[in-house]
Amino acid sequence: MRSENFKKMVEKSPDNQLFRFSLGQSLFDEGSHAEAVEHLDACCKIKEDWMMPRILLGKSYLQLGQIDQARSVLETALALAIAQEHEAPEAELRALLDDIR
Repeated sequence: MRSENFKKMVEKSPDNQLFRFSLGQSLFDEGSHAEAVEHLDACCKIKEDWMMPRILLGKSYLQLGQIDQARSVLETALALAIAQEHEAPEAELRALLDDIR
């Protein structure tokens, strides 16, 4: 499992935001959404304009059935996608939010 490698990296360098994001992303990819939330949320707190961890965090909340948390995070991610002119993530986020409204 790829996440095991990133866990070791985060243990050695807990303040490294890229290691933490990579861990959250690999946990997400492995379906470990509850565990991914901790690391993706930390990334969101580290860098307020970082869109990608918010998208994965919102999707993790959806997988966990936490719709209100997902909506809030995905709305923030959408605002960032618009502000940063990321068209593909914007379209994806609009579709996700339409599905949960």
